[in-house]
Amino acid sequence: MVGSLHSAGYDMADNGAMTSRERVLAAIRHQEPDKVPIDLGATTSSGISAIAYHHLKQHLGITEGSTYVFDVVQQLAQPEDELLEYFAADVINVGRVFNQSDEDWCDAVLPDGVPVRIPAWFKPELRPDGVWDVYHADGTRIATMPRGATFFDQTCFPYEEGYPADYDDLGEDLSKVHWVALPTTPWHKADQPDFWQDLRAKCLALRQSDDRALVLTVGTKLVEPAMFLRRMDNLLADLLLDVEEVERLLDAFMDRHLITLDRVCRSVGDLVDIYRFGDDLGMNTGPLFSPDLYRNLFKSRHRIICDYVHAHSQMVTFMHSCGSIFQFLPDLIEIGVDIINPVQISAKDMEPERLKKAFGRDITFWGGGIDTQSVLNLASPQEVKYHVKRNLEIFAPGGGYVFNAIHNIMPEVSPQNIVAMFDAVKEFNGA
Repeated sequence: MVGSLHSAGYDMADNGAMTSRERVLAAIRHQEPDKVPIDLGATTSSGISAIAYHHLKQHLGITEGSTYVFDVVQQLAQPEDELLEYFAADVINVGRVFNQSDEDWCDAVLPDGVPVRIPAWFKPELRPDGVWDVYHADGTRIATMPRGATFFDQTCFPYEEGYPADYDDLGEDLSKVHWVALPTTPWHKADQPDFWQDLRAKCLALRQSDDRALVLTVGTKLVEPAMFLRRMDNLLADLLLDVEEVERLLDAFMDRHLITLDRVCRSVGDLVDIYRFGDDLGMNTGPLFSPDLYRNLFKSRHRIICDYVHAHSQMVTFMHSCGSIFQFLPDLIEIGVDIINPVQISAKDMEPERLKKAFGRDITFWGGGIDTQSVLNLASPQEVKYHVKRNLEIFAPGGGYVFNAIHNIMPEVSPQNIVAMFDAVKEFNGA
């Protein structure tokens, strides 16, 4: 490790302090921990762009290691141990213990010239005009990244023209959705015969060697995969005009999800601390659809997921949902969601004071530490620090809070502002 990193004061737990896992779990239990827990890159909605990560390492004078892109759709970096220690991260994604050999990665260059390493299985095709495309095995183009862009767009919507008569081929249809076809670790190996035994062995080794809380993201979604298959505009219309077909699709999802839930809980339910899933329910201006519609179509199915996790494992439930979801929070709390992320305080009705007062005793807010739409990317480092400390003053008292920005740190964010963000948490924690 570069010597200057030690002198910055981002130290792991000392004598008498909580371990990172204890700190996170205390916060989730709504007990005020010794300091505010921190997440950097433990999920695909609390991460950092590979471009921003590369520039951050340069700023800190870190020349060793590489920028590993573990989420190829969003081009998110997998933070290296050195950075996790430097910023005192308390949470870690169990997927990082896969793809550990040099053969698992290959060299690539992102559109702005940033050198990275991408998973060896990822084989996008570069067109002469600078556009990157991804194809299914049958030749269908399923994703594209325009020249100069920093993430892949979905191009194939298997049910765009209508729902199938049955769902015998649902797995094959989902394989043409780029979010499914281009998975993050460890799910790129889920079809291997020894996957579940391997997942358990690697989780056990990680838990024994690292005191951070362990997070596993599992794709037990409902709203989002329906949109991925049908296309968003069609699905939103169907929620009002073709409810029977929507419910038939949701039931097909649940049949698959219950199998996955059983395997996850049996293999690592006693080792992983946090079970993460997600379904975006909000927009900047309000709910994506009415709370009554949520209750009629999705609530009971989300309840099944939460109940299963709680009944068959030690894990708590972490639900990702962007946007203005204030109106949904009573329902999410009722069905057993323990953690909500990314806490988009820039959206309607999502002011920190309002959230903490209404729901601070009932759910853990994971995120909401800084507005990534207008502050982290545009403000001065001094303004960043002020904004972060103000949000911490609201969210942190009494526990129920884990610090992270609102969603991922985007490519254009300066390393100075990233450092200022974490400096503010460090100072708030009294370090």
